[in-house]
Amino acid sequence: MSFINKLVKDSLVLLLFCLFLFLFLFAEELKNISFFTRIPGTFFNVNTIFLSIILEAIPFILLGVFVSAIIQSFVSENVIRRVVPRNAYLALIPAALLGIIFPICECAIVPVVRRLIKKGMPSHVGVVFMLSAPILNPVVYASTYFAFKSTPYVANARMLVGFISSIIIGLIIYSRFKGKNILKVQKDDHQHHHHQRGNKLLETLYHASDELFDTGKYLFIGAFLASLFQAFLDRNVLLSIGTSTTFAPMAMMGLGYVLSVCSSADAFVASSFGSTFTEGSILAFLVFGPMIDIKNTLMLFGYFKKKFVLYLLLVTPLVVYFSVSIFQLIFL
Repeated sequence: MSFINKLVKDSLVLLLFCLFLFLFLFAEELKNISFFTRIPGTFFNVNTIFLSIILEAIPFILLGVFVSAIIQSFVSENVIRRVVPRNAYLALIPAALLGIIFPICECAIVPVVRRLIKKGMPSHVGVVFMLSAPILNPVVYASTYFAFKSTPYVANARMLVGFISSIIIGLIIYSRFKGKNILKVQKDDHQHHHHQRGNKLLETLYHASDELFDTGKYLFIGAFLASLFQAFLDRNVLLSIGTSTTFAPMAMMGLGYVLSVCSSADAFVASSFGSTFTEGSILAFLVFGPMIDIKNTLMLFGYFKKKFVLYLLLVTPLVVYFSVSIFQLIFL
């Protein structure tokens, strides 16, 4: 029965994607049909935004699922234990800096971290890597630097605040979930392709395909919700509070969550608000958005226990908000 339910859900998600692709390709023709002329143009905007998010995220999703599959096939539990420092606190620093070596954005990091934790990486270390990697990687730094050419310190500020915030969140997660399993138990975790263990390449490909379908459905649903928010969100409300040092960071963090723009490109979105919002609020957008957005929230609920995800959703915005506020007081 569980297999049938999974098949039905996967089929519905695939049909949804095919529908949006059809609308995207034939939108202009459909607008000339009398029935479709009654549909507000905003709904066609939803379709365009949805596909733009999907097309932007898919290359990174593919990267993420293949990295996850390689970890599953070639990285043993002993390797993880040797690489990660035994001291729970010292392990946080290299975990936060791993993003420099592994340029993975938030679209792909969740399945990778899930696999690492299953292989033996401490939960709080995995969380720090998950939150920091979409920010502390060369691709994101370069895009941020070029997006803010007139104020290049924004790129450095993003790296610094992202690093500090992820470390603090890791410490909080460690104190709350020390020694506890935060991963959701899935029935098929131990049933995937045992007959392929003799061939590492085939095993990697099978794991990648499984991971792609599991992750893809959350990406599609998350992209759809994000496109709805983008199409119908009244940005005039945000602009009215853009100059407030207290409320503007909150507004921009909410916008970062809703827009769900890949961290490799979100700096160009943020720079478009530079003339309206405070520098602190722009920084909040650049730090919080890659950590938590609609897309990876659904992935988190799919792979991690609900109690942990809800706790992370509460702690992360609070830590980022206070980190940005302190940075504003000192440097801005």
